[in-house]
Amino acid sequence: QVQLVESGGGLVQPGGSLRLSCAASGSIVSSKPMGWYRQAPGKERELVATIAWGGNTNYANSVKGRFTISRDYAKNTVYLQMNSLKAEDTAVYYCQYSHYVVYWGQGTQVTVSS
Repeated sequence: QVQLVESGGGLVQPGGSLRLSCAASGSIVSSKPMGWYRQAPGKERELVATIAWGGNTNYANSVKGRFTISRDYAKNTVYLQMNSLKAEDTAVYYCQYSHYVVYWGQGTQVTVSS
């Protein structure tokens, strides 16, 4: 079993920054990728960023240049540094890990508003 616990969400003004964390526990295989997804009200869940073994990263076009995903393999933790936040970044952000089964965290709310 795998557990994913997100933290770091909150209310921030446009142009501000937040850093999300996802602590993974259980049977984590370090070579498997992890990622961040988000779901805004009334919209489908979408990919934000992923990070694979060796540090290869992939970003949604909408966040390229503003968000950075990173991973601490010793702590089994993945981070999402979000800069220059916009109102359209408002969503519940979910951490994801998959190894035969797809695991999701409970989500953390990010609200960008003045």
